[in-house]
Amino acid sequence: MRELDRRDCSRKVSLRGAIRLPGDKSITHRAVMLSAFGEGTAEIVGYLPSEDCERTVAAFRAMGISIIDTSSGGTLSLKIEGKGLRGLSEPKGVIDCGNSGTTMRLLTGLLAGQSFFSVLTGDASLRQRPMGRIVAPLRCMGAEIMGRSGGDLAPLAISGGMLSGTSIRLPFSSAQVKSAILLAGLLASGETIVSEPGRSRDHTERMFRYLGIQCEEKAEGFSVVGGRAFKNKRIEIPGDISSAAFFLVAATILEGSEVKLKGVGINPTRTGILDVLQRMGADITIHPLSSSRHEPIADLTVRSRPLRGILIEGALAASVLDEFPVLCIAAAAAEGETVIRNAQELRVKESDRIETMAKALRGMGIQVETFSDGMKIRGSRQWRGTACETKGDHRIAMSMTVAGLRTDGENEIDDMECINTSFPGFLDLLSELRANT
Repeated sequence: MRELDRRDCSRKVSLRGAIRLPGDKSITHRAVMLSAFGEGTAEIVGYLPSEDCERTVAAFRAMGISIIDTSSGGTLSLKIEGKGLRGLSEPKGVIDCGNSGTTMRLLTGLLAGQSFFSVLTGDASLRQRPMGRIVAPLRCMGAEIMGRSGGDLAPLAISGGMLSGTSIRLPFSSAQVKSAILLAGLLASGETIVSEPGRSRDHTERMFRYLGIQCEEKAEGFSVVGGRAFKNKRIEIPGDISSAAFFLVAATILEGSEVKLKGVGINPTRTGILDVLQRMGADITIHPLSSSRHEPIADLTVRSRPLRGILIEGALAASVLDEFPVLCIAAAAAEGETVIRNAQELRVKESDRIETMAKALRGMGIQVETFSDGMKIRGSRQWRGTACETKGDHRIAMSMTVAGLRTDGENEIDDMECINTSFPGFLDLLSELRANT
């Protein structure tokens, strides 16, 4: 990150202009993984070249998959030569997933049904994140997985083998856990059915349908039939709505702002951020575009407007877990109190996001009360600059950068490099919008 960008983003400004966001991180992961398992050549257009996604790419290259960067003319693209369901080769070393929970959890499902041994590890943060939630259901399918704390913590050692399809009812909603099971189901004998109490993001299911994988939505859950080959296709990645969240909040809280975000994915399982901001009073206009072949997309226009505090709980809270840090910034700018409950999952993200954001907000002079499953934030018009400890969490760093646009004084953020985990180019886009005012 350029020091100039960091310094510039600490001054009160407005944002104006139109930008195109990088590709969706969740969809990029899945596109790479399924293309490696498909037959023939796949083209992935608009992929996200973040550190997390590059970990997934590196993992498949280590298992013998040809992945070539074919980007040109400003369009990012990958060409992947798939080798079918059982065409992977045993990696010669340990696969390092870095900070990417998606890479580790989904790969565990894919590798459980292979015919070789593999080990997955990650950075210090990822090695503390819970993995038992995927290990337990995969063991029910016959997977042999070992790890620290009985398999609850990485590194994970996977002795691939034959899996049996089964019906699994998850006690919680999680796209990563659901996807790990469904991906394992591609290699299992018979039918695998997964159900969850609430609907988590459904990118895996949509991509299964698009690629012609034998799957079906049933009363008892989503099912996939194992052992069926499928052909690769061109996959277009829409803009990431979780990345859009930072600009939606920034433009809303900075007076005189108007920003257009082009080609953003508006999958109904991901639009909680739009629902929450609009309930708080944000001025966001959705301009639907012709859908890609597997995901709905739209241009979003956001204009500055005062916000009011609201209650965020239940399914609504579950729908904005990734966007929680920047929603805290919106809440800090809102009139009255914003209360967030039923969000205990935030305790085991890249950092304990509840405590990390509470400390950062208090440093800016914002009144915050924390609970085991959330927090209460009293909005204020007066923000002071603060020293912010990110705990290496990319979303904390970006959220506090947004906050720095309206603080009196500078927000000193201890780790800006972690932003590359999910959003390389974030500061450049922010500077571009500032330059138009």
